[in-house]
Amino acid sequence: MRIIPEETVCMVIDYQEKLVPAVAEREKFLEKSIKLLHGMQILKVPRILTTQYKKGLGDNIPEIKEAAGEAEEFDKLSFSAWGEAAVRAALPEDCKNVVICGMEAHICVLQTALDLKEAGYRPVLVTDCITARDLEDKKTAFLRAQMEGVTFTTYESILYELSQVAGTPEFKQISAIIKA
Repeated sequence: MRIIPEETVCMVIDYQEKLVPAVAEREKFLEKSIKLLHGMQILKVPRILTTQYKKGLGDNIPEIKEAAGEAEEFDKLSFSAWGEAAVRAALPEDCKNVVICGMEAHICVLQTALDLKEAGYRPVLVTDCITARDLEDKKTAFLRAQMEGVTFTTYESILYELSQVAGTPEFKQISAIIKA
């Protein structure tokens, strides 16, 4: 089943001030995440941003908030974003696919993906826009998600899939983001 913009939401999980400095492959992770989120804006895919206990761990970093543009933001105590009623209510009625980026892979990202899958959505993990403090945790989380039937992609792949065709103004903007 193809992933189309009209049936998709992008969930941006916990790119927080006190967490980001500690994650593995931080620079590459942030660079690709920013490109993904700029692309989601261009394609008009709604974005939902979460923070895990914002009071203690800080807000999402400015670069991510800027790249996400106008997005709904939710603070959560549940590790799974699905565990928050406000996040569940924010998903549009026609949403089938939830493209997920963020951290940490083995905690909030994994639990969110598993809960979304169980609730009937197709969670799509953008593997190069997900990280953890320890890459072994990321690897193990991806194995678990794969065993549970979660879909995987990369930021470039999902942006081209959501673009659907070449030659449009949106495609040209997406192509420029990817080449930058």
